[in-house]
Amino acid sequence: MSKIINYYNQFDEWGRLEHEPIEFQVNWHYIKKYMPQTGYVLDNGAGPGKYSMELAKEGYTVILTDLTHRLVEIAKDKAKELKLEGLFEGFYAADARDLNMIKDEKFDASLMLGPMYHLQIEDERIQAVRELNRVTKEGGLVFVAFMPRIRHILTSLINPENWKPNDNMDTIVQFSQTGCFNHADEGRFTGAYYFNIEEIIPFMESQGFETLELIGSNPVAILNEDSWNYWRDKGDQEVRKIIDLIKEKAADPYILGISTHLLYIGKKKSR
Repeated sequence: MSKIINYYNQFDEWGRLEHEPIEFQVNWHYIKKYMPQTGYVLDNGAGPGKYSMELAKEGYTVILTDLTHRLVEIAKDKAKELKLEGLFEGFYAADARDLNMIKDEKFDASLMLGPMYHLQIEDERIQAVRELNRVTKEGGLVFVAFMPRIRHILTSLINPENWKPNDNMDTIVQFSQTGCFNHADEGRFTGAYYFNIEEIIPFMESQGFETLELIGSNPVAILNEDSWNYWRDKGDQEVRKIIDLIKEKAADPYILGISTHLLYIGKKKSR
């Protein structure tokens, strides 16, 4: 985990979501669609708290956790800056596999929008999802982000020099079988796990959740800079129409494989 912590220590995750606003807006659209009116919310693996701040603004009581201590401190500072501290019950540097500081069935809704990207061992993926189940109330909602394996295969084929060691077919074929990706270049996105899309719903349901939706958060990541420049030059209204279209199409199962991130929405089953 040390390489992952080092990566996020030098990386501006808040800035990434600002740079990719469609991912945030699509996820937020679906989170708001399902969230209860009020309640306790966990943002687990929250990074610097982009979603936490929006949840606090909506009046939810939030607990924020992240593996990277620096990002937890950034989140604390951001809450203070936005005068939202009173809506946070706690900020914890914590591993998603062990939320021992949180009691059972505390949350009306729980977000886990990051930890599943970096758990390469199946037992550890199960551990994290079981912890999410434990701290969520019966009937409570969960929002869990995944990265699809097929999209990273395509990304590697499009830009092999940027995704070493996936710059040759033997390594890409091996990745297609394991889903594990360890970047050859220092300081790059690494220690990653990508799911086969068809395995996500059975995996979550086997851990005690009922599926509501699985959506593609940012399929327009396929657009290059020239494409975006074309639409931006047409004005904000045209870009807004793109975002509205993606929100509408995000739940189309045929779009999942071109999105770099997916959002699973479910609820905890009653015993």
